[in-house]
Amino acid sequence: MSGRTIPGGAGTSAGTSTSTGTSMGTSTAGRDFAGARMRRVVATAAGAVAFAAAVAGCGIRTTTVPVDAGPAPSRVPCTLSGKETATQTQPQVPVRVYLVCASALEAVDRAVPIAEGRTGNRVRIAQALLGELQENPSETEREAGFTTLVRAPLTVLGPRSGDAAGTLRLSRQPDDLPPAALAQIVCTFAESEAAADDGTVVLGGPGEYPPRGYRCTPSVKLRPDTALPTTGPLPSAGPS
Repeated sequence: MSGRTIPGGAGTSAGTSTSTGTSMGTSTAGRDFAGARMRRVVATAAGAVAFAAAVAGCGIRTTTVPVDAGPAPSRVPCTLSGKETATQTQPQVPVRVYLVCASALEAVDRAVPIAEGRTGNRVRIAQALLGELQENPSETEREAGFTTLVRAPLTVLGPRSGDAAGTLRLSRQPDDLPPAALAQIVCTFAESEAAADDGTVVLGGPGEYPPRGYRCTPSVKLRPDTALPTTGPLPSAGPS
């Protein structure tokens, strides 16, 4: 009995050995896969850190939200580099008119003949200034971004009987003009002898509407497309 070999003994041993080898192979492959995955994670993290360091080194701060940088700066200078030279056939007097540039009012120096711009006559001064406002801007002014919204034909006359002192009557009702065009007229007249004694610009139209007093304020120059502050209707001057 002791010399007999059990038939299944060798097979059992071999099976056990095979099972053990498979288990060991599976365990090794699992460890290799986990290691490779860990190495990829580490490499990705290292790349992200290196990118952030490079960005920081360039002076750029990373962000995860959109950044509003505001509107692009305007390329319109709204300034004239120097006075224009032109052939003058008669003596000129300097005047200042307000034109539109970058949606605001900006002063521009002009010159008109003395016969039109002479001092001491409110209506003639107003007409000379109104004529300048209706002129197309010069090439230099256009290149600087200036334009005018005061369109011809538009004339100005003196007061009617009973109008308040300093009244100027336009050939169109002031409130029928585009707000920015009226702002150009008011601000131009306000800085000249066309204004009333207190600096108010008293304007009426061709109809029977009573004249109103208009003022040129810093807000009007900044936003000429809005309604102008008024002080009217003004009381009549009474019988003369």
